[in-house]
Amino acid sequence: MGDKKGREGQEGQEGQVGQEGQEGQEGRETPGATAELKAILEALIFASPDPLTPKAMYKLLDSEPKEDVQAALDRLKQDYERAGGLQLVEVAGGYQIVTRPDLHEWVRRLFHERTTQRLSVQALETLAVIAYKQPITALEVAEIRGVNTAGVLSTLLDRHLIKIVGRKRVVGRPFLYATTKEFLIRFGLNDLDDLPKVEDMVDALGFEPPALLVEQTPREEMLPLEEPESDEPSENEPSGSVH
Repeated sequence: MGDKKGREGQEGQEGQVGQEGQEGQEGRETPGATAELKAILEALIFASPDPLTPKAMYKLLDSEPKEDVQAALDRLKQDYERAGGLQLVEVAGGYQIVTRPDLHEWVRRLFHERTTQRLSVQALETLAVIAYKQPITALEVAEIRGVNTAGVLSTLLDRHLIKIVGRKRVVGRPFLYATTKEFLIRFGLNDLDDLPKVEDMVDALGFEPPALLVEQTPREEMLPLEEPESDEPSENEPSGSVH
């Protein structure tokens, strides 16, 4: 009788422990699932032509809890902190997997047959003025640089490094220019707050910044790009011209 009760008690205790252990395992994050989610994120970031934002990650992995996606992203960041040929960088509000900058010369050899179009010093100067003074008109850019910038502005527009964001509320209503998301991606910036100080541009871009660029001006009030229906375009002004 005593042996029977002892066996029943032991079996009940083992069953309870087994059930609690199973529930604990279900509640804990399984290493395999975490590794798989991290691998999926790495593949998505690598394959994406543009920086992959957390919002896009959550949408693509909508079957996974957001906190799990974020945890996998954090672990992926840790993995890329190791020394290697690739790095995970945060640019333009998203993430990209890119080659290390100090290995650029080696990677360039792989694509030696392709001619890379580099920006001229004039284009870099103009781009810097727009980046630090945006939104800004073509005339204001020319006043800071001391030369006509119409051709350079067209080049920067063609490269999608700048865009027209409105018109200034002055006579003639000239276009206002600002930098684009492509500008952030090309220069490895997460947002405009990451721009280096003007004084540091000598080392960053390799030229002396225009003296007037150091003086900060308040942001301009912009007019919408859309013209009122009553306004007729000038016959002497071609569409898309640089003001």
